[in-house]
Amino acid sequence: MDAESQDSLFNARLRQYRTLVEVAESISAQRDLPSLLQKLREQLQLVVKFDGIRMVLHDPQSNRMRMHILELPSLQHEQLISELPIEESLSGWVWQNQQPVLITDLDAYESRYPQAIAELRQYNIKTVYILPLTSMGRPLGALGFGSLHEDAWSEEEQDLLQQVAKLVAVAVDNTVNFENALAAETELKRRLEQLRLLLNVGNSIVSHLNLRDLIQAVSDCLRQVIACDGIGMTLYDQQTGQLRVYSLDPKFKEDTPLAEGELFPLEGTPGARALKSLETVLVTSAELENSSSPLVRRIAAGGIKSGCVAPLISHGRALGTIDLASKREDAFTKDDAELLTQIAGQIAIAVDNASNFERARAAEQELARNVDRLRLMLRINNAVVSQLDLWELLRIITSSVRAVVKCDTVGVALFDHESGQLRTFAADVPPDHPFRERGVPIPLEGNPAGLSYVSGQPVFIAKPDFERFTSPLLKRLYDDGYRSGGSVPLIAHGRKLGVLGVSSKHEDAFSDDDKELLCQVANQVAIAVDNALAFREIETLKNKLASEKLYLEDEIRTEHNFDELIGESPTFRRILKQVETVAPTDSTVLICGETGTGKELLARAIHNLSSRRERTLVKINCAAIPTGLLESELFGHEKGAFTGAISQRVGRFELAHRGSLFLDEVGDIPLELQPKLLRVLQEQEFERLGSTRTQKVDVRLIAATNCDLEQMVADKKYRSDLYYRLNVFPLTIPPLRERREDVPALTRFFTQKYARRLKKQITAITAEVMAALTGYHWPGNVRELEHFVERAVILTRGSDLEIPVAELKSSEPVAMTEISTLQDAEREHILRALEETKWVIGGPNGAATRLGMKRTTLQSRMQKLGISRQN
Repeated sequence: MDAESQDSLFNARLRQYRTLVEVAESISAQRDLPSLLQKLREQLQLVVKFDGIRMVLHDPQSNRMRMHILELPSLQHEQLISELPIEESLSGWVWQNQQPVLITDLDAYESRYPQAIAELRQYNIKTVYILPLTSMGRPLGALGFGSLHEDAWSEEEQDLLQQVAKLVAVAVDNTVNFENALAAETELKRRLEQLRLLLNVGNSIVSHLNLRDLIQAVSDCLRQVIACDGIGMTLYDQQTGQLRVYSLDPKFKEDTPLAEGELFPLEGTPGARALKSLETVLVTSAELENSSSPLVRRIAAGGIKSGCVAPLISHGRALGTIDLASKREDAFTKDDAELLTQIAGQIAIAVDNASNFERARAAEQELARNVDRLRLMLRINNAVVSQLDLWELLRIITSSVRAVVKCDTVGVALFDHESGQLRTFAADVPPDHPFRERGVPIPLEGNPAGLSYVSGQPVFIAKPDFERFTSPLLKRLYDDGYRSGGSVPLIAHGRKLGVLGVSSKHEDAFSDDDKELLCQVANQVAIAVDNALAFREIETLKNKLASEKLYLEDEIRTEHNFDELIGESPTFRRILKQVETVAPTDSTVLICGETGTGKELLARAIHNLSSRRERTLVKINCAAIPTGLLESELFGHEKGAFTGAISQRVGRFELAHRGSLFLDEVGDIPLELQPKLLRVLQEQEFERLGSTRTQKVDVRLIAATNCDLEQMVADKKYRSDLYYRLNVFPLTIPPLRERREDVPALTRFFTQKYARRLKKQITAITAEVMAALTGYHWPGNVRELEHFVERAVILTRGSDLEIPVAELKSSEPVAMTEISTLQDAEREHILRALEETKWVIGGPNGAATRLGMKRTTLQSRMQKLGISRQN
């Protein structure tokens, strides 16, 4: 080969390599197959002549050869075959065998590949060179070159094209991967948008139980993903077998001739097809225009040209449809239908839940109404039982009725036998109502109230009827705005008492349930009125008897109005002022004074004036109880705490919880018991004998003594700390000899007391008798005076009190102790117990229990001592 030929060959090789480099650079920058093939054609035609180029890739999903790119720049072509089975395609053979094919004789391949050869002949292709596209050992497809000339390419050109095919395979692989990644990213974004939509729909469903609010929220979400002009929902009506337009978004309401709540037949509607197939259907313009349903044709006439309808299915039940509408033809795709199907599933659950919620709410409201009515009946019953004042009773009833029965006024009118008319008695009405005042007369003729009373039947009017009811009162009520009302008779024990009336400013305001309730209320009101009228009669008689009983009231009262504390001396009045001061407090009171001065009466007065007066005043005489038993009496004991403790016993402190405890003769409490008493006074806690459990109590202590406790403390016979704890508020009652001016009042009090008991008429006490009584020094104090007066009353035969004056003039005081014999003491003790219990013998609070004996034993003693109740 000469130098010139070598240079020519070298230059040709150089151009080929440069072309390969340029091809590699140009196609590597392309990210889509058409651009890649166009660049390839532009670069290759500079060094290799060809008339057409195409790329065929294998489709893994269909397992067919699919033409992706066709470049025939110099030829006019029609639509070519874009897809062939592998065995019918020349490119398929190349792809399978990974070998290039150079075809110069089309006839040799016509029998095996008739379609491919026919296509080549159609465009006068004489030579075809098909090369496999393989990247990273993975066959992708084939790259074919066509020429209108026979034997178009030399071996060098064929080699170049093989090198180009390898570069194109890599570029195709990258481009396909890029397109796949781009498509995957696009699909991912689409799925994310759908998931976001489903999440928003789910949130809307959770936050909206009202279907109208729900469809609006769903519409806002759907429009972000699916372009539409209207969204609506229909629900299947079980009673009619039709669909009811339940909710439309505002835009749909403007653009369609549908009205919310409208019922329409299923036949011929897209909804019927969706409910029958249980699948989402796409609706075309032709289906809308040619539908047999007048409603669908109306929608089409309104400009709707396509739709998408999904059935609402919950727990296998068809509830209705969700509908999308558009003014564009074929506006919705299968993807839209699939998305709407998913959303419809959530909406169906929401519809089902909302329907259940509506039913539950309706049931709850019905239950609330029943509860309100039961409460009304209970309140009326309570008022009937607890309230005997007729005016207050009817005021409670009328206000209660108005709170439950939806009305503007409630009133009660009672029949007045003197005038022969009804008269208003109580009403819950506005201030300017004509029946506001009590006693307004209501004639029996010309009005519902009178007709109800006369007939004994309920009378209700749904709207004004002036032809039937001509009373001017009704005309006035009409002028005030009232349009309906009624009256129910009040009948108790067959006796008509009046009527219960209601009115409203709305026509036909009272339902059958309201009327039934008012009849029930009227029955209770009638009983209440009957009871209240009877009580009024009884109260009148009671007041008359009370006025006749005035003579039984004690005539001797101090200005402080203390029962049984009789005295007019300054000293005694000062003591009563101190009682008034200390009684409201819970402070401990120590009452000092000689025997018989009335320490217990003073203690009772302190208790009765305190905040604890509703609780018990428990009394215990510490001197009257043996030392060994006093602790048990005060604090109680457990069963088996000591010999003879056969059961648990509650002590006096426990009995006095939240009340008062009166410890009489507190100076006689033994030293060994004083620390425990001090503890309970300071800490308000103690333990029963034989128990380790601490008892908490709230007790106000009132103590009394005739001893000089201060001297006993000095003599070490009384604990000083207990004394100071008792001596918080000392009260000293002076002996009777130091307040002689109280003797006349006490004498008159005791004279009247025993005169009434002994049924004697003693009306006067002579000056001589009073002077003798006042002049005596009374070593036994008030108690001695009381017993002396009792004996004098027994001895008196006339109307003037007669006393044994000689006994009072004796230089030595007559031995008039409070008991002269054991029998007298027993008799006085029993009488005192009977008086304190108001002559109740048996029972837990009777005299027998207080005296610690059986009822039959007490009755036997009373008979033996000649004790009987004096009427």
